Amino acid sequence: MRSERGFTLLEVLVATVIMAIAVVALLSTLTTSMRNAARLTDYDRATLLARAKMDELLATSKLPRRTMMEGTWPATQAAGLQAGWRATVSPVDLPPVPAPGVWLLDRIELQVWWMNGENRRTFQLEGYRRGILTEQDIAAGLIAQ
Repeated sequence: MRSERGFTLLEVLVATVIMAIAVVALLSTLTTSMRNAARLTDYDRATLLARAKMDELLATSKLPRRTMMEGTWPATQAAGLQAGWRATVSPVDLPPVPAPGVWLLDRIELQVWWMNGENRRTFQLEGYRRGILTEQDIAAGLIAQ
């Protein structure tokens, strides 16, 4: 009996088909991973922009109460991401007798949005800070007595 070395044509074809299936599965997984990484990169960028805007709002003492403020970030600051924000400052812990110069607690609600292709994504942040009641707040009726 003669022992031949090497592979038959059928064995080579079967090995090639198995290798092709493995490569297709690997490329599919890689594509999904890249898509998820890009989505998370946009979310991370929006989170950084939101934290910076919240810090700015918390540090600004002269924000109007119960007024919608909004804006967008320049493409250079947002690294090409089309993104914007909307914020409202409202008093949550009023003194028993509202008077100018009295301390109160303000809640800042910040909504951040960004575009992911055709879809608009959003999330909200909330922050609290101490504020001083002004005559304008009382005159405008912004503080319920």
